[in-house]
Amino acid sequence: MPTYAVTGATGRLGRLVIEQLLDSGVPAAEIAAIVRSPEKAADLATRGVEIRKASYDDPSTLPGAVAGVRRLLLISGDTPGQRVAQHTAVIDAAKLAGVERLVYTSILKADTTANPLAPEHKATEEVLAASGLSYTVLRNSWYTENYTDQLPQYLGSGTILGATGGSKISAATRADYAGAAVAALAREEDGNAVYELGGSAFTFDELAEAVTEVTGTTVVHQDMSAAELASALENVGLDAGTAGFVAALDHSIANGELATDSDDLSRLLGRPSTPLRDAIRAARA
Repeated sequence: MPTYAVTGATGRLGRLVIEQLLDSGVPAAEIAAIVRSPEKAADLATRGVEIRKASYDDPSTLPGAVAGVRRLLLISGDTPGQRVAQHTAVIDAAKLAGVERLVYTSILKADTTANPLAPEHKATEEVLAASGLSYTVLRNSWYTENYTDQLPQYLGSGTILGATGGSKISAATRADYAGAAVAALAREEDGNAVYELGGSAFTFDELAEAVTEVTGTTVVHQDMSAAELASALENVGLDAGTAGFVAALDHSIANGELATDSDDLSRLLGRPSTPLRDAIRAARA
């Protein structure tokens, strides 16, 4: 039976966790990848990872998927409005299966933030706390890739639009968050644990400076109000709902809700988080 299991294992974060477990020396036979589409995990199966088919939306598939597992990483779902029910189904299955520890990927300051993504994470944390399971909560800040994935747009327009008011974002790369998850899965905790995770903080002005330095193309940050940002995003093709949501996320950054002074990420990794300029260089490559 596998020691570790990862839900959403063919997603961008889940796949990195599986790869880092393997790279850390965990035998493939001790890892289960829980996926909706096994064909997308064929490469993992080739490496000896056990592939288990299950879906957050079909609770009947979950008990078998987590059976015999000692430590389970629950990567949060990506369907707004459905996450609490989906996560609860996994937690219930884990409890039924006797999972020793469940590790959950939440959001920074989940219990206090007004970030529009937070309510479902906070509710999941409450379900987890009431479950009786031993658990670790990884409250992840933003992905650096939220910005580095936009390099073509930044370079094409010469501008980074934002409504952050000069506030900082403690973003970190997916690989760093995956490394923290691997460490949390292996870590022997005295009771339950909650980690506030974020990398070295930067402002959008500093992001623009870093992009300019790494690429050699001048990029500047243009700050505006949330309403102005929403309008600008609609003008480049986003629908009103999406534009308003993105602007609300920037408003959350402006309120300091995605910045942290915690060193939990570097402590779990055993090293500093990936510098912003290194992440930009990797994206360019």
